[in-house]
Order: sequence, then structure tokens, then C-alpha cells
Amino acid sequence: MNWANVNCVKLCAVHSELKIKMKNTWFTADHHFGHANMIRFENRPFANVKEMEEEMIHRWNEKVAPNDDVYHLGDFAYESPEKIAWLAKSLNGRIHMIKGNHDKSLHQCKDSFEWIKDYHELKIADPEVGSRLIVLCHYAMRVWNKSHHGSWQLFGHSHGNLPDDITSLSFDVGVDCHDFYPLSYEDVKQRMALKTWTPPFANSKR
Repeated sequence: MNWANVNCVKLCAVHSELKIKMKNTWFTADHHFGHANMIRFENRPFANVKEMEEEMIHRWNEKVAPNDDVYHLGDFAYESPEKIAWLAKSLNGRIHMIKGNHDKSLHQCKDSFEWIKDYHELKIADPEVGSRLIVLCHYAMRVWNKSHHGSWQLFGHSHGNLPDDITSLSFDVGVDCHDFYPLSYEDVKQRMALKTWTPPFANSKR
């Protein structure tokens, strides 16, 4: 048996799995389903809550497949637990929920989500870097775990009103910034590639 060929097949299989994992991971925030005032506050292009809800569900499902993983970074819905459960069933993917300041009813329908947390550190298998650490929180951070080593931080809450820092590996994934669509891992990666971040200790022995 040619063990070199066997190892090559195994390596290719691993890289294929990694690519699938990357491809099937999505990030989003700040839908505010049911929150009528968001149309006025953020100048959203919808006539009413019903239209906003239908279009945001459509744009989510246009991108996300049923078995994809979606990380929602808070302010999902301003609704009753029953309506939140219905919304979660209407949306494709396995939804991992980071709690936002408006998510008062989430824990009453926790079975509708993979989990509900205030904060999460996600590791993505990326063949280019091995493992990518992404810190997920509803709120923007100035520093975060391993930020000095090039980890990323994704947030919501600000609805695009917080100026982007081109030197920081972080940005707002909220729907108001991205035409009401979720972002794939590759979308996020492309955005991060435009940043001018440099390792703070690159020239030291630290």
C-alpha cells in the first residue's frame, strides 16, 4: 500500500471538511423583528412591521441553508416568546444566539435555539491559518481575547452608527449595515482583509 497516497487522501478529505465548515457558517445581528420603531429610528426601507418581517426572513433564507450554522449577535426580536419561537422555525439554519439588550423573552423559548449566551469565543477551522478565533458579543470591544494575535471580534448593537476602525479586526455585522442579509465566514474574511491591522508586538521579543 502506498501510504503517501493514503495520507494525501486523508489530508484532502480534512481540507474539504474545513471548507464546508467555513462555507456553512453565517453571522448577523439586530433584526429587531416586531419592533415598529426601528423602521423610523434606522430609516429602514419598509412600509410596516409585516413587510419588514417578511423581507428579512426572505433574505435570511435566500443565503442560509437548513443545516448551516448561524451566529446571531443579539436584538433578534421585540416579540412574545410564542412569536419568537415561530420566527426561529421560519428561519433556516441552526441558530446560536448571543443575547442583546432587547432580547427580554429569549430564555422563555430557549429550545428554539442551539444555545443562548452573553458572549462566545468561536473557533473556525481555516486551512490558511489553521484555527481562527472569533470573539462574538452584542457590543463592540476595543480589545478582546487574543486581539493582539490577530483574532477577530464581531458585534451588533450599533446599527452602523459606530465608525469603523480600519486598524481593528472587528466590525458590525448587523443587518442595517449589510442590506438585511447575513454574512458568511468568507464575507467576513474579505472584510477583514481590507483592514490595516498590524501585530502590536511584531518587533519585540514579548
